[in-house]
Amino acid sequence: MTFVPGPLQKISADVVIGEGAVICDFVNLYGCTIGSESKVGPFVEIQKNAVIGKRCKISSHTFICDGVTIEDEVFVGHGVIFINDRLPRATTSDGMLQTEADWTVRRTLVRKRASIGSGAVIMCDVTIGEGAIIGAGAVVIEDVPDRAVVVGNPSRLVRTVSADGD
Repeated sequence: MTFVPGPLQKISADVVIGEGAVICDFVNLYGCTIGSESKVGPFVEIQKNAVIGKRCKISSHTFICDGVTIEDEVFVGHGVIFINDRLPRATTSDGMLQTEADWTVRRTLVRKRASIGSGAVIMCDVTIGEGAIIGAGAVVIEDVPDRAVVVGNPSRLVRTVSADGD
């Protein structure tokens, strides 16, 4: 079945949307992949080359940039921001607006069944481990181990959870 965007969605023709995925109104999707049975809430932007796995929930007002891979069954809370450039600049050294040729996309990987709380900021060059939990408002600047629970700015380990989430 081919997904047909509604009048309140901005979904480019190069987006791959898996079967049974739900895409809410007021989204901006281009050049990305959305896995089967995933849900993308309103006011979400997902940029080119970003990959969202199967059965994920991407909550409203979230920004997922180029270079982000989210594996299956991941929860992303409201207003989560992913970053793909550690040294952002508007212009080059000679004052010209930067283009894609002037910087390198940095990668981020969110492994299966991780959960990211609302308002978290995820820096590039990190891996969030399988089943990890990122607390609301956390600023993640380094790798998070499998099943770790991290909170704060910068995020710090407060405990771990078992494979079934306890």
